[in-house]
Amino acid sequence: MQEGTFLSPGYSPVTARTGERGNVYAAQCPTRLLLDRIADKWTFLLLGTLANGPMRFNALKRHVEGVSQKMLSQTLRQMERDGLVLRTVEATVPVTVIYEITPLGTTLVQAMQPVINWAETHMAQVAEAQMAYDRRNR
Repeated sequence: MQEGTFLSPGYSPVTARTGERGNVYAAQCPTRLLLDRIADKWTFLLLGTLANGPMRFNALKRHVEGVSQKMLSQTLRQMERDGLVLRTVEATVPVTVIYEITPLGTTLVQAMQPVINWAETHMAQVAEAQMAYDRRNR
């Protein structure tokens, strides 16, 4: 295998030279694939929620309004696979499953914070732009 070749299950190899950025617009670029997952709204919301402490599955479902059980399960599974979340099963009746953010996930939350701050700071401007657009396109 060449230096800089990345293998991800289900994806074809992508080669980039050391020290160079690959084409993040390429469909199979590992950076693009990771960005697709971490920029997902459910990943964003779940990481932000888990940054406040460990939670059980149903508590997460109640806290993150609008997420279906299937989407929550899929997103948590992918986040666990990516090393962002730790899933712990406790042998109780019924079984207790607890999710918590990992140190890697914490670094991502820190990187997400400026985006959250931007959204909170610019919500009014975006709402005004949306209303102006809607008025022009009626």
